[in-house]
Amino acid sequence: MRIRTFLVLLLVLMVGSFMFTAPVFAKKKPSLDKWKPDFNPKGAKYKCIVSNVSTPGLVGTLAGFEIRDEVWKRTNGKIYVDFKPYSMLGGEVEVLNMLQMGAVQGMGVSSVASTNLGPRFGIVNLPFLVNSFEKLDKFINNKKIFNHFLNAMDHQGITGLDITGYGNYGWATTIPVKNIADAKKVKFRIAEAAVNQLSYRNWGFNPVSMPWPDVPVALKQGVITGLDHTLTVCNVSKKFEVAKYFTQINYAQGLFIWIFIKAWLASLPADLREAFVASVHD
Repeated sequence: MRIRTFLVLLLVLMVGSFMFTAPVFAKKKPSLDKWKPDFNPKGAKYKCIVSNVSTPGLVGTLAGFEIRDEVWKRTNGKIYVDFKPYSMLGGEVEVLNMLQMGAVQGMGVSSVASTNLGPRFGIVNLPFLVNSFEKLDKFINNKKIFNHFLNAMDHQGITGLDITGYGNYGWATTIPVKNIADAKKVKFRIAEAAVNQLSYRNWGFNPVSMPWPDVPVALKQGVITGLDHTLTVCNVSKKFEVAKYFTQINYAQGLFIWIFIKAWLASLPADLREAFVASVHD
């Protein structure tokens, strides 16, 4: 009986110790101190929570903070854009669901994940269609086509206002890839997007659809051995610490599409709405 009591007490102590020490070992959340606004947002009449999956180390993501500051300036402090990068609100599919429910008002969504609510967005993910800056400029400058593109989520009550970029797609892998045979040995992580899944399966590759926040652990554990992403993203997010090889494919441009809830935009006074939209564009 004494031994049993001792074992129970020991188990309680072990569990209690884990509960108190676990937070110490928890992954440290990224700090946004570097990008704190130089104004007090508490006075804003309207608040717009905007999410992005990546790091402000990317120009395409940093645009979120630039939008925040420009909106504040043009609306004289009436609208505060609370920008949440680093997947702080979750993976992209998860945040798209939050956007539909109105829990967030906007998102800088990647062109690959955007197809979950706006299939038309997938046109820029088709291999070698819009895969250079020249082709992208031509696409953007055709206002009729580009505006039709931005309205891909219109039926969901969501509108796109503009885009930013994060580079050309390639492969970061744990083994060198010199030909198609090498590529077929790689377990590629791809975005949770139908176009990408279809492309990789048709190429005869081994795709693993996975939210971006799950990638670091999966890569270290060997669940995946390669990434379908841009050189800039892989470098800034330190994926080359494990996946040490990069093959520049340039089959597509990486884009963030800045989308917002139409009902939220419509709720703004006309002058503020105009200033908000202009800030995102500029």
